[in-house]
Amino acid sequence: MTQSVIGSHKFDLDTPVLCIDLDIMESNIQKMSDYILSRGKTWRPHEKCHKTPAIALAQMEAGAIGVTCAKVSEAEVMAAAGVKDILIANMIVGKTKWERVVSLCRHARPIIACDHFAQIEPLAKMCADAGVVCRMMPEVNIGLNRVGSRPGQDTLDLAMAIDKLEGVELAGIMGYEGHLLQVQDPEEKQQKIEEAMRTLVGCKTAIEAKGIQCEIVSAGGTGSYQITSNCEGITELQAGGGIFADPMYVNKCSLTGLDYSLSVLATVVSRPEKGRMVLDCGRKTMHPDFQLPLVKAWPDAEVTALSAEHCAVNLGPESQDLKIGDKIELIPGYADFTTILHENFYGFRNDRLEVVWPIQGRGKIQ
Repeated sequence: MTQSVIGSHKFDLDTPVLCIDLDIMESNIQKMSDYILSRGKTWRPHEKCHKTPAIALAQMEAGAIGVTCAKVSEAEVMAAAGVKDILIANMIVGKTKWERVVSLCRHARPIIACDHFAQIEPLAKMCADAGVVCRMMPEVNIGLNRVGSRPGQDTLDLAMAIDKLEGVELAGIMGYEGHLLQVQDPEEKQQKIEEAMRTLVGCKTAIEAKGIQCEIVSAGGTGSYQITSNCEGITELQAGGGIFADPMYVNKCSLTGLDYSLSVLATVVSRPEKGRMVLDCGRKTMHPDFQLPLVKAWPDAEVTALSAEHCAVNLGPESQDLKIGDKIELIPGYADFTTILHENFYGFRNDRLEVVWPIQGRGKIQ
C-alpha cells in the first residue's frame, strides 16, 4: 500500500493490516502524560511498542521529554527525526557500538545504561578522545534479577567511577520493577512496588551523600506506572505501551483508564463449521503468547489458536452469520511483539485512513 490510499475507508483495505485509531491513541497519550506530570514526574516513554518517530514526537507534544530505547540503532532512528533526549535502557558493549554512541552524542543527548565498570571505561575514553561527553545511568537490580548492579556499595562504586572519568557524566540511576507488574492483589502490588522504589531512591541518597549529583531516578513500566508515579523520589517514568493499552496490560497488569487503540484488520477466509471461522492472519501478523487477541465488535467470538497464517475463531450466536469475505478487527494481545511484524502503521480517524507511518525502528536490533 502507498499514500495513494489515504482517505480510504478502513474496511476497503486489503488485509491483514495493522491499524491505529488515532483519536483513541491520542487520548491515551494525553491521559498518560497528564497522570505522570500531575504527580511532579517527567515522562520518557519507551518506544518499543511503536518504534515510530511520528508517534514519539506526538508523545513529546503531549509533554514527554524524550524517549527510552533498547538499542543504539533505535536511538539513531529517533535522533534523525529530531528526538534528542534519549535513554538507551540497555547495556552497550563493543567497539562498534561505542563508536556509534560517540557519533550519536554529536547529534543528540543520549543516556546510556550500565551495570559494570567494563561498560563505562572504554566508552569514556572514546568520548574524551572525540571531545564529547556522554551521560551514563547505572541500572540498579531492584528485584527483577535480569541486569543491574546490586543496591548499596556496588551501585555507589559505579556512580563514583563515572563521576571521576573524563568523557562521561552521571545523569542518574534507573530500576525496573518488571517482576511486579502481574501481582494480582492490588495492596500487595502497591506495597512491593513502593518497597522496590524505596530501594532505588536509597541508592540516589547514598550517591548524593558523597557529593555527587544524581538528578534522575527513572523507573516504571506500563503495568506499574499508575503506582510508581506516586512514589516519592522517582523523577521520571518510562511507561510507553499504554498508548495502545494492550489486553495483556489490562487483563494481567490491572491497567485502568486507557482504551484499546491498536487493531489488526483481517478477512474471513474459511467457515469450516457453523461455530468456527478462520481469518487470514496468524503468528506472522500478531504475537499471541502472552495474551490471545480479542475480537473487536463481536464479544461472543473468541480466538482459540494462531498458526503461521491462520487465526481460528469460535463463534457464538451473534457472530455465526459472519461469512467468507467479511472483514473484522482483532485487538492484538501484546503490541510490542506485534509491531515488529509489520512495515507500517495505518492511522484512522472515524474509520477513514489519515496517515501511513513507516515503522522505522523495525529490525533495529544492534
